[in-house]
Amino acid sequence: MPATEPPPPAPSQEDVEVDRRTNLAGERTLLAWWRTGFTAIAVSLAVGRVLPVLAPHSTRWPYVVIGVGFGLYGIALIAYGTRRIATLNAEIGVPAQDRPALRSMAALAVVGVLLGIGTIVLILVQ
Repeated sequence: MPATEPPPPAPSQEDVEVDRRTNLAGERTLLAWWRTGFTAIAVSLAVGRVLPVLAPHSTRWPYVVIGVGFGLYGIALIAYGTRRIATLNAEIGVPAQDRPALRSMAALAVVGVLLGIGTIVLILVQ
């Protein structure tokens, strides 16, 4: 008769609370990534569209290049932050019921990326 291993012990209340706090910290970090990404996108619009208007006698293209750079940086921050939280949750073993809905999180990230792309297009088209 093969020996069977005993089932793992049930997690203590303290372990559950630590996991929950870790998960919530990850969600706050995700929001910080998104917030920073949207800030970079806002800066891209300011540099690429507003500053050339305030300096009408200067060359426009450097502002556009820097504005597009900030836009791409913001898009990268949103995408990376979203990927990072999904990876983190898998690495630390956050229970499925405590994880944010992957589809909702991905949909919000896609909307952010599309808004960033739209901002870049606004900067390039004049």
